[in-house]
Amino acid sequence: MAKAQDDSIRCSFCGREKKDVNVLIAGITGHICDSCISQAHLIVEEESGLKSNAEIEKSLKLLTPEEIVDHLNNHVIGQEDAKKVLAVAVYNHYKRLLQKGKSKDEIEIEKSNVIMVGETGTGKTLLARSIAKLLNVPFCIADATVLTEAGYVGEDVESILSRLLQAADFDVNAAERGIVFIDEIDKVARKSDNPSITRDVSGEGVQQAMLKLLEGAQISVPPQGGRKHPEQKMVQVDTKDILFICGGAFDGISKIIERRVKSQSIGFNALSKDEFNEEKLLSHVNQLDIKKYGLIPELIGRFPVLTYLNPLTKEILLSILTDPQNALVKQYVRLFEMDDIKLSIQPKVLEFIVEKAIELKLGARGLRSICEAILTEAMFNAPSSDVKELVIDLAYAEKQFSKSKISKLKVA
Repeated sequence: MAKAQDDSIRCSFCGREKKDVNVLIAGITGHICDSCISQAHLIVEEESGLKSNAEIEKSLKLLTPEEIVDHLNNHVIGQEDAKKVLAVAVYNHYKRLLQKGKSKDEIEIEKSNVIMVGETGTGKTLLARSIAKLLNVPFCIADATVLTEAGYVGEDVESILSRLLQAADFDVNAAERGIVFIDEIDKVARKSDNPSITRDVSGEGVQQAMLKLLEGAQISVPPQGGRKHPEQKMVQVDTKDILFICGGAFDGISKIIERRVKSQSIGFNALSKDEFNEEKLLSHVNQLDIKKYGLIPELIGRFPVLTYLNPLTKEILLSILTDPQNALVKQYVRLFEMDDIKLSIQPKVLEFIVEKAIELKLGARGLRSICEAILTEAMFNAPSSDVKELVIDLAYAEKQFSKSKISKLKVA
């Protein structure tokens, strides 16, 4: 009798019997199955998402460019020009979002995409990551090296927006107000200044595919990304309000700038000897140099703002080792602290590390490689010993560095 009563119990929503479902939850006057709970959960998420979109503007906190630069100073040493340009770009992006629909006259403020040029290890990606911590709009970092033209092995350009959607928890309205940082943009440059005869699927082809994305259009985006889920439903994303910031090392662009500057070095426009040196050469970069490097004019035109990052000097590299919030020396001190060991590194050792980083031309990333080479032996032995204090002097640093493979590196 009890079994017959159990069989007669059904889900009050879909009408399925208890034997046809995994879980059937009883209420005061009815029952609900696990399948209906899942569907109801999706509906609630969608509804709450729509409500939150109306409150996006309220959640936007407008920071002044000075406040943005102050935040960046905690993480990135030097590069004042790049910080100012990025701070203004982000500030204006916020203002555009807040101004929408409020302006009585029909003046529509267009976005100003940014492109950054700088050697490897000068802080392009770190600037982007530091800004991401500050923002309360969706932010994602995409890598241009994996992109290919549609239909070829690799990722489509639309996968950039898939990452932004994921950063926005698949909230399309929020994603349409986001900021995208595309790293290594120089790796999709065509190999020569002349248009390609054959198809350049990972270079010029990617640049052409990016045009529509950057300009502002309705793009069909696969939410899961890539081509591994052909059955997924496409999501329409309007890129008109998405700010794009690109960064690239543009290795060898200094020679292009030098040729152009030298050809203009006669007459009243001639540069002084102080202005014309290798360290300040990047400050003269313009759109013509980037075109000669291999970016197509249509793509360059969609990046109205061009800024540069200076090569790192000895003084800046020393500051990077000790001053920022996540400085390398502070990281290693904390690592040894976890083993109850007090680590101290003498100033001459820091100077030695900086000299080797400049010699190897690896930028700030080279500092960690050299620190690892010097401290690996100590990190191996110290935890199993009774040592409570460890002082790294110059003799020890030179000895450990000479043993490592990195000391054998030669710059071409």
